[in-house]
Amino acid sequence: MARFRSRPKFAPSSTSAAKPRDEAAKLSRGFGWLAALGVILVLAGLVGLVYTGVATLTSMLLFGWLLLIGGAVGLLHAVQARASNFFWLGVVVAALNMAAGVVIISKPEAAAEALTMFAALLFLTGGVFRLVGSMVVRGPQFGWSLVQGAFGLLLGILVLASWPSSSKYVIGTFFSLALLFDGLGLVATGYGGRRIVSLVSDQTRTTRRVPDPPQEGQDQSPS
Repeated sequence: MARFRSRPKFAPSSTSAAKPRDEAAKLSRGFGWLAALGVILVLAGLVGLVYTGVATLTSMLLFGWLLLIGGAVGLLHAVQARASNFFWLGVVVAALNMAAGVVIISKPEAAAEALTMFAALLFLTGGVFRLVGSMVVRGPQFGWSLVQGAFGLLLGILVLASWPSSSKYVIGTFFSLALLFDGLGLVATGYGGRRIVSLVSDQTRTTRRVPDPPQEGQDQSPS
């Protein structure tokens, strides 16, 4: 009776094996660019913390241009959807955004003063509400809420005490800190992503299947 040998298991071809390597290389390059962008943001944040006045003016100008461009885009969308019931609402909102953008770009110092005052009032009200809420509720996070409320209240008082001179560095400091922490997050994500891709690629190469050795007592061809 003819005996057949079981079909050998062949290793994947070079073409199919090259595709995962190419994808891994693309992912690694993408995470590398992400880490590079994070480094740029970190450097920008550090420079902004040193030159807070320049960072404040820069953030105000960016904010003004964002409002202006956003208002223009919103006005364009409103004109395209002029048959809808929200046409005039879209036009009014877009016009207000464009007007605010023009004012901020033309007078960034005054805009920084107004925004600093608004931020200080937010810190004050938020701190008071946290303090009162933590004293009334006394939940499991009582101590942490108390510290947050006291910090917000103190920060609001300090900003208001030196206003309007504080407007020259408050917005720039917050803007620079945001850039710094966002950059650190991107660096950590890029570095961690490249490391994971490298580990997965090494694991894939070591676990790649190879042909099984011939088994004893089995013919390679039918008799």
